[in-house]
Amino acid sequence: MNSHSKFAEFMKYSAFNIMGMLGLSCYILADTYFVSKGLGTKGLTALNLAIPVYSFIHGSGLMLGMGGATRYSVFRERKAGQGVDGIFMNTVYLSVAISMLFLLTGVFFSDGLTVLLGADAEVEVMTKTYLKVILLFAPAFMMNDVLVCFVRNDKNPRLSMISMLVGSLCNIVLDYVFIFPLGMGILGAVLATGAAPVISMLLLSLHWKKKKNGIHFKWQKPELSDMFSGIPLGFPSLVAEVSSGIVMIVYNIILLKIAQNTGVAAYGVVANLSLVVMAVYTGLAQGMQPVISSDFGRRDAKSIRKVVRYGMTVMLILSAVIYLTMCGFASEIAGIFNSGNDAGLQSMAVQGIRLYFTAVPFAGFNIVIAAVFTSTQKVIPAHLISLLRGFILIIPLAVLLSRLWGIYGIWLTFPVTEGIAAVLGIVIYMKKKSGELLCAKEDK
Repeated sequence: MNSHSKFAEFMKYSAFNIMGMLGLSCYILADTYFVSKGLGTKGLTALNLAIPVYSFIHGSGLMLGMGGATRYSVFRERKAGQGVDGIFMNTVYLSVAISMLFLLTGVFFSDGLTVLLGADAEVEVMTKTYLKVILLFAPAFMMNDVLVCFVRNDKNPRLSMISMLVGSLCNIVLDYVFIFPLGMGILGAVLATGAAPVISMLLLSLHWKKKKNGIHFKWQKPELSDMFSGIPLGFPSLVAEVSSGIVMIVYNIILLKIAQNTGVAAYGVVANLSLVVMAVYTGLAQGMQPVISSDFGRRDAKSIRKVVRYGMTVMLILSAVIYLTMCGFASEIAGIFNSGNDAGLQSMAVQGIRLYFTAVPFAGFNIVIAAVFTSTQKVIPAHLISLLRGFILIIPLAVLLSRLWGIYGIWLTFPVTEGIAAVLGIVIYMKKKSGELLCAKEDK
């Protein structure tokens, strides 16, 4: 394939997926905006305390979807499409099983979970409401993640994008209707969020009306070995999402001690903006995945290197635009979520935006390079980078830097963590840049 057609293929998948992931990330951002307008600082605090659970749900769905879809793309190229329905159906079975665990947690353990997340008497009821309902919608969130990944890898990135964007748009509209005209408060916000993946799946169902689609819903006996084989490939996606939830919990605990509920609300603004920014990089990485996995299936190392170069170039351009926007308009952005004109919230949020988002080029690199390793079935480097930035570095650094510099240390933890992980990622990639890294000698 010549350079022009390879670049066109890269742009088609990446552009569609970036737009789709932006739409998906707006599930929570829309809640943040409308909750801040309708329920003020207390509502924003409750939302921020409950959101980490959404990260666990979404991360589990992406782990299964990305892992299964990567195997599907490679298997399709190497086995001429034979057996791909088994990969799809076993991923669906596992998604249903795991999502039911989340649902049961919502039914029986939402009270204890609310206390565990640190909700005080002022925000306990709102936190529990959001938490319980989001867990009840876990099957919809996870199945939507799986279907989006498989439809995209089945050469239909446009429909994946449309489904995510329409779902997000409906969420925004329903957020407004439920919170303001209907006065449903936090319950309205979470119901609007839960409706979004349902609407998205209805649109994705159009994929099965195509005569040439490569995946089918065919009942077959679940195979445990096949069911779990995609998890290592999707594990970095899980770590990326789950770590954001765990980090939010840790940050919330630290900020409650340093700056109380106002600090948590300020971090809520920064963290939810971060979800959108990271969604851009995740969209780029997931858009690259079907292209790289197909090239890997054909053992075309030259094409893989081209896609990596394209991805890194786009990542750097996006990083420059994102940081200049965040830094230049920090006050205006913070003001959008500060309906009560709380001076303390405004000051902390502006400071946080300007410091926290210095991490964007490092985070972008880490997300893209982990996806490159995953797409070529090199799970150890992908896992190492994901675990370093998700757990091993960021949590102890948050504790250390907050003790040294207070809230400034909290804002700087993310850039320092991503910078260290990026250095390691560059070293690993440069040492293993040969075709032996990118194209395996044997089928897996």
